[in-house]
Formats: sequence, C-alpha cells, structure tokens
Amino acid sequence: MTSEKTNINTEKNIKESLQGLTFDKLSSFILGEGFPKYRVEQVYKMIMQGKDYDEATNIPLEIKNMLSKKYNAISVSLESEFSSKSGAKKYLYRLNDGNVIEGVFMPHDYGNTLCVSTQIGCRMNCSFCASGIGGLVRNLTADEIVGQVLLAERLNNTDTSKRAISNIVLMGSGEPLDNYENVVKFLSIITSPKGINISPRNISLSTVGLTDGIRRLATSGYSVTLAISLHAPTDEKRKKLIPISNKYKLTEVMEAAKFYFEKTKRRLIFEYALTSDGNTDQATARELINLLKGIPCHVNLIPLNIVDGKKIGKASAKQSTDFLDTLKKASLSVTIRRSLGDDIEGACGQLRHSRLAEQK
Repeated sequence: MTSEKTNINTEKNIKESLQGLTFDKLSSFILGEGFPKYRVEQVYKMIMQGKDYDEATNIPLEIKNMLSKKYNAISVSLESEFSSKSGAKKYLYRLNDGNVIEGVFMPHDYGNTLCVSTQIGCRMNCSFCASGIGGLVRNLTADEIVGQVLLAERLNNTDTSKRAISNIVLMGSGEPLDNYENVVKFLSIITSPKGINISPRNISLSTVGLTDGIRRLATSGYSVTLAISLHAPTDEKRKKLIPISNKYKLTEVMEAAKFYFEKTKRRLIFEYALTSDGNTDQATARELINLLKGIPCHVNLIPLNIVDGKKIGKASAKQSTDFLDTLKKASLSVTIRRSLGDDIEGACGQLRHSRLAEQK
C-alpha cells in the first residue's frame, strides 16, 4: 500500500487549476461549450482576483459546475502568515496535494515586492542556502506559481484601483531555470494585459547559472531582469559554494550572461553572498573586478543569513565594507542588499520547504 509520506512527496497528477490558463485557452474552452464571450471575461476576472467558485456570485452555477469537473479554481491557499519587524511577511502556502511552500512579501517605498518559489525544495544544494536542505521534492506547476502571486495580491490589496504587488522576484525556493517550461508559462500569464499585467521589467529571475536556460530565456520574449548567483570570481572558489559549478564553468556562465544582455539589452545583476569562506578578501575583490570589467551590470552584495544545517559563516562587517569599497573604487555599480525578514526566516538564503520534516 502507498504510504501518506509517498503521496505527499511524490510528484503526481493533480487537477490543474484555472490559474494556469491563459485567457485564450480559457476562451476556447468556454466558447467551445456554447457559452457567450462575456462569460469568458467574467471567469477570467474571477481567476485574476484569486477567487474560489463559491465567491463568484455573478457566474451561473451551470458554468461553475462545467469548469469544476476539469479544473480547481485555485492552486494555493494560506496555511500560515508570519510578520517581521521590518514589515515583511512570510507566507506558508498549502498546495492542493498537501505540500507546503513559502513566499515573502516585502514592502518598499518604490513598491511592494513578492518573492516567489518555483520548486518544492531544490537540487542545487548551495552551501549557504536553506532551500536545498532535503533536496528537490518536485517542480511547481505554472498555476501554483501564479497562485502565489494572486493570493498575496489579495491578502495585501487595500485599494482595488491599483495592484498591491508591483515587483516579483523568482528567488524563493528552487532554481527557476531547472523548471523552465512552467516558469515561462507563468511569465506568459502574469505579464498578460488580460491578467495582472506585471511588466517583465518588474520581474527578476535568479539562477545559479544554468547556461542552456539562460540562453533559452534570452530568446523567449520575456525580458526579465536576470540575476546570476555568482558568489565567487573563479571556478575553484565557486565550486565550494555552488556544487553545480562542477558542470557549468564560469566562462560558460559569463558567455551566457553576455548573450542575455545582447538579446534583451537588460543590465545584468550579479548576486554575491558575503561569506567568511574566502570570497571577501582583497585578492578575490580584484579577481571579481577583472571578471566583470566591461559588462553592463550591478553587483548585489548579500549579507549572509544564518541557516540551520549550514556550517558556512558570514563575513564580518569590516570584511564586507572593505570588499564593497574596493569594488566601488574600481567603478563597479555595487550595493549591499538590505535584509528583510531575517527574524522570520524569510531573508535571502533562508527560504526552504520548512514543513518538509513534518511531512516525512
């Protein structure tokens, strides 16, 4: 007999939700069943508002029954919410198969940002990141990625005349380019003028450097901001932090990054965690300067956050400041990222499938 543990942690065929449908696909389905066009608009509005069937009082029961036979209305529900003293909120989302994922809502003066997960767990196993603890459970489907945004929008929207979420970062649990097809489908839905209509320029995608995925994304038509988790300027140092570097050499990653810029004309972001493990000394700073010379980019220095189960240490305040100053003197565009949500384990590197241990 199949155990509950296997059921939860094994990817299986669960009914897709309406949140994974493009407007055109929904239109084909509803019109094909003989309903008028204005019903398509009503249903899609219901979807983009993150509503369940019983909340859509303007849609006939006949249509809701027809849809519910094939589709769930929503893909995620709120399991728990944690508030940080910084104003950030961490959400635990429950999926329709019982798994739980995390996301973080971060308020800023320039607009609110939502950090979105793309996988349950992660198989990259970076030395400082919590997401890889426990490995990869499964990819999230496009509707499960969309559902995170729609639910967070609903939870934070106090003014229906404008969006609560203005920016999305695909920087939660998982490696987005390891789930390429679902991520691109998510982008097609979330950027559609028929839907929530978030500009690709307001979406960032973080990758450890899966070069094939970077090149595919460059020609996908979605010119999102590409953030490459660099963390070291040489293969030897990078392998200690990012195991996938054994497969994707730094020269290949940089070539793919330059290709992305050539195709999209979007300035590149290089993420750089400040550790005590040999990546913040002055010699390394000079290596980084040489690596990035002439590349239109910004370097985002990230103070390392404490993660249970990871032994790597954080750089001291002096190491971090000296490293920053050296890069600035070389005329690199560089800042140290402000950490939001570290008190609720919602800061960079801390997101993980925190309920996985309970489900095993």
